[in-house]
Amino acid sequence: MRWLAAAATLFVAVPVLAAQDDPRLDALFGRLAVTEDPREVNVCETLIWSIWHESGDQRIEALLAQGLGAVEARSYDAAEKMFTAITERKPDFAEGWNKRATVRYMMGKHQGSIEDIEKTLELEPRHFGALSGLGLVYLAMGRDADALAAFTRALAVHPHLPGTAEKIEELEQKLKGRRT
Repeated sequence: MRWLAAAATLFVAVPVLAAQDDPRLDALFGRLAVTEDPREVNVCETLIWSIWHESGDQRIEALLAQGLGAVEARSYDAAEKMFTAITERKPDFAEGWNKRATVRYMMGKHQGSIEDIEKTLELEPRHFGALSGLGLVYLAMGRDADALAAFTRALAVHPHLPGTAEKIEELEQKLKGRRT
């Protein structure tokens, strides 16, 4: 628990850079990799997502909030436009690409989603949300081996990612069955 108090101090004390470049992420990912405490996992994950949503630009963050509201309202076309505006105005902001990838997946635009995930991962290779999303896109496309690889990468970054170990086991069994 001492680590959680230190993390809270770190969270306030360090100046924010461009989301995925934020120096606080290294410590959070380090803890996420080794902790077995579910509360600490939750704190680390929540702080990581919070940092990923920080663009350092109020206009971008307003667009992000509007886009998330549009997703919640199932206005996927509007959300896609808002997230596209983010990627155009701040192309080095990984979360803009990740959010558009998610919306494109929900719209069935699988290839566009994959392209946006690849850009997200180029900017933030540890983006477990994008890696997990890539697995879901590949599943929707019937590309089980690719989905397994994506989920395996996600679990390597976030060893406690809910449902991922089970999805990996399920895909391994399914693929094993195809080989016999």
